[in-house]
Amino acid sequence: MGRERELARLRTLLRSSRLLTLTGPGGVGKTRLAVELAGGVRGGRAGRAQLVELDGLHDGELLPQTVAAALGVRERAGRAGSEALVHALEKRSTLLLLDNCEHLAEPCAALAAALLTRCPGLRILATSREPLRVPGEVVFRVGILSLPPAPAGAGGDQHGDQAIDPLLRSEAVRLFLERARTCDAGFAPTPGDVRTVAEICRRLDGLPLAIELAAGRTASLRPAGILRGLDDQLSLLTDGSRTGPGRHRELGTTIDWSHRLLDPLERTVFRRLSVLAGGFDAESAAAVCADRGPADERAGGGDHCGDGRCRVRRSQVLPVLCALEAKSLIVRVPGDAAGTARFRQLAAIRAYGTDRLAEAGELAAVWDRAMDRLAGQAADGAAMVFPDGAALPLAREQENLAATVARAAERSDPRHTALALALARLHYQQEQLTAARALLTEVLARTTYGSPDHGAALALAARAACQQADRQAALTFAREAVAVERAGLTHPGRLANALDALAAAHLCRGAHHEAVAVFAECLAVVRTLDRPLDVAVCRHHLAWALLQTGDTAQAAAVMEECLPALESGAQPGQAAAALHTAGAIHLAQGNWDAAESRFAEVLVKVPDGESLHALYPVEGLAIVAAERGAPERALRLYSAADAARRRTDTEPEASWRGKVEAAAARARERLHPARADAAMTAGRRLRGERLLSYAVRGNASADCLTKHAEHTDVACQTSTEPISPSAQLPLTARELTVSQLVAEGMTNQQIAAQLGLSKSTVASHLDRVRDKLGVRSRTQIAVLVAGRADGPGPGDEPA
Repeated sequence: MGRERELARLRTLLRSSRLLTLTGPGGVGKTRLAVELAGGVRGGRAGRAQLVELDGLHDGELLPQTVAAALGVRERAGRAGSEALVHALEKRSTLLLLDNCEHLAEPCAALAAALLTRCPGLRILATSREPLRVPGEVVFRVGILSLPPAPAGAGGDQHGDQAIDPLLRSEAVRLFLERARTCDAGFAPTPGDVRTVAEICRRLDGLPLAIELAAGRTASLRPAGILRGLDDQLSLLTDGSRTGPGRHRELGTTIDWSHRLLDPLERTVFRRLSVLAGGFDAESAAAVCADRGPADERAGGGDHCGDGRCRVRRSQVLPVLCALEAKSLIVRVPGDAAGTARFRQLAAIRAYGTDRLAEAGELAAVWDRAMDRLAGQAADGAAMVFPDGAALPLAREQENLAATVARAAERSDPRHTALALALARLHYQQEQLTAARALLTEVLARTTYGSPDHGAALALAARAACQQADRQAALTFAREAVAVERAGLTHPGRLANALDALAAAHLCRGAHHEAVAVFAECLAVVRTLDRPLDVAVCRHHLAWALLQTGDTAQAAAVMEECLPALESGAQPGQAAAALHTAGAIHLAQGNWDAAESRFAEVLVKVPDGESLHALYPVEGLAIVAAERGAPERALRLYSAADAARRRTDTEPEASWRGKVEAAAARARERLHPARADAAMTAGRRLRGERLLSYAVRGNASADCLTKHAEHTDVACQTSTEPISPSAQLPLTARELTVSQLVAEGMTNQQIAAQLGLSKSTVASHLDRVRDKLGVRSRTQIAVLVAGRADGPGPGDEPA
């Protein structure tokens, strides 16, 4: 609100500057302005916008890994840290928004300089209380909101309603009134109230956060009461702000006054929340803020408050969160897919809360509860047989987990190893391998040989070393992990995890027969645990290793045993990998229809056309097309996958790569060089959903796959008969035409140009198609309208 002029100016600066830094005091609105500016980026020179929040990061050495994790950049091909970032960004047009740089000014400056020097398509938008001082940096100071004119004199109130018009044009007053109505839907200010609001905004120097905090009190106070409270507080605080530069005491004053107006229970919860820098939901807030002991769970009784201290019951925390949100002392952030509400404290407010927590003598106790909460969640993950690749309950708590790991390390807390191991697993799953191995080195140094955490850390270190192609280290770690677990004999699941890591290390070295032997032993151990899904996971790993040895029949038999369980109960990534293995086995057997069906099933499941889970089946479909005599389709799919692998810096296993390259070579031999080159060029233009749509377009089991994607139980039968969309789909002629062009990989803009429609009309047609067919993605539309089983056709060439 009220930033129209700034946004216009910033858009101009962003077009001509590669590093634009928004500066200003805490609470002036730098982050909101930057997010609004970046949100308006839609390609072009600035490129796609990516937000990296740095508020919770305190170790500058981890800055490159933090930025890489936020961007989804993985450490591959031996590249780590800033090198991985450079490789990912050097050929892309990207706008990188680094938010809250002031506490990491030097590391941010160094990283910005390095990236801008080597990535010509990169632009950086930063927010900081001070400039980064990088050559070429353009600094834009974010000012306060426009203030209302000062009253002409004591008789100003006699002007009546006419006198408030200039006040309502003030940005600060407009912000206060809007936030007040959010807190109290019945707020109807009188002219006198508006003049009081104008005075409040002047006292707060037009600082947006301070104005919002004051406006949050309108549910319980009239504007005159808010103004009196601020006047009293300003007379008490004559020194600088406790949470920011002295030149802006108004923010500290407003936070302090808002805090004083809280009741004792609200104050207690407010300050305890400050340890959760990464945000919190109601459950984690209750675990950290509620006091321990049977008395704390009683349904009745008082709050046991005295001297500003309260004993907090778990049932009280959620209502207090709602009250704090209404007062703008916490803010809501998007929750997870299940709709769980999540909150956080803004940096300045959290710093104030931490001060109050220390003053109350509760800092150590509250941190202790936070560590217990996260350590308990870490233990839930560690109890899995194969925890290193599983979806972990701490994935949303990574920032809080990193903070507790640092605190536990400083104090030699015994919970450090479990917390650090959980954080290392998250880094490993994000392919931030250097950070993972650094944590694991610390865990191994702090744990005794033979302890459960020691063996688990060795197994994870082996997997991370495999990912980095550090083959000898991987084998050494894995062998030691197995030795530790054999000697300890504490739990068969931990031995199975170590054996799985050892087999992976053998696969990494190309020692496939050794891998088969170890996977077989791992399977025998897991069978004793009565965990059917883990047995299926282990069988899948064994089937893949058997396939690498050439024992296709045995691989197929093992895969047949485990695939139903993985399709119905495994995580999406595990299920996709299993379907790919099944497809690869059918390829080795020469069963092209079954292979095509399995590969297409993977593509219906995955949401991203450039994920690892999508690239393997796209390559598999290229092999199928080459074998079936559709060389142009084979080259398009091969070229699309190859371009995606170059962009994502991934390399498949040598044996699979050999099969893909051989299929592409056969396809080239069947075409005139000009047609082959045209097919390769067309393939490089296919990416994302366009690639997925094109890849599944010719699948013979499209109808079955769509039912599978809609989670209905159906036995898939392959068929070479083409599907007739017009006979099966309840679409108008225009909707069917648009859907068929989607299946050919066209974008909405290209469809609009071909049919002489507007882009919005095409989008409307597709919305109706999705509603009629009950699907969500373009890929599923392409599956349903697939019109033939194989072979190229006149519409094959993507526009």
